[in-house]
Amino acid sequence: MSEVLAYSFMQRALLSAILIGILCSVIGVYVVLRGIAFIGAGTAHAAFAGVTLGFLMNTNPLIFAILFGLATIWITQYLSQRGDVKLDVSIGIFYTFTMALAIFFLGLMRVYNAEVYGYLFGSILSVTPHDLWVIAGLTLFVLLLIFAFYKELHFLTFDQEMAEASGIPAKRLFFLLLNLIALTIVVSLKAVGALLVFALIIIPAAAAYQFTHSMRWMMIYSVAIGITASVGGVLLSYEFDLPSGATIVLLATALFFLSVIFSPKRRKKVNLAV
Repeated sequence: MSEVLAYSFMQRALLSAILIGILCSVIGVYVVLRGIAFIGAGTAHAAFAGVTLGFLMNTNPLIFAILFGLATIWITQYLSQRGDVKLDVSIGIFYTFTMALAIFFLGLMRVYNAEVYGYLFGSILSVTPHDLWVIAGLTLFVLLLIFAFYKELHFLTFDQEMAEASGIPAKRLFFLLLNLIALTIVVSLKAVGALLVFALIIIPAAAAYQFTHSMRWMMIYSVAIGITASVGGVLLSYEFDLPSGATIVLLATALFFLSVIFSPKRRKKVNLAV
């Protein structure tokens, strides 16, 4: 372990893994409990389309990733609130549209760019000092907003109509939550990749759900699982020369199946059936 930590790129990778493991796990609790998993997949592809446009224009890809991710949320939410198109339908449209855009932009690139594909499949071992500062800054920003509105988001998660009736601006808070999901995806793109970041948001929270009915404890368990999967995935990918993003998600999936096997909820159901 000491030999691994002697390398600066591994230090950055592990710090990034911890930050992303925390952020994705926290935001994933809201995604799982609200049942809005499809939004994450659509936004990830939109953000990747922004990345490809950024490289095509020879500018900072994260700026376009944020713009594309947020624009997708804003447009789909606008269509949903007007009642013209259901949220899942509009996300599905943008899912395919932005992926087509990404492929189109990739086709316009005349030379192979390995860094672009790093954003698609994940390349946490190549995180630069600048990338780490961006990840840390956006992570802190998102987490501060989540904990600033923790009670309101808690209410909103379980009963939006009741929250609205109680005077909580539920629609605005839901819109805020969607924007935080988009920023979480953008933060994680470089480390996990557009194809896999959605899994890192969903899986730790889904695993944590097997152990508790409390949202607070679910968040704590989710963070523990997310950090374990992220850090463990980085170490395994370095040790055995494996793709980092895929290794992180596969480890998270293994932890999910273990949580299902040893879930107290499942044992209670079995006992009741007997």
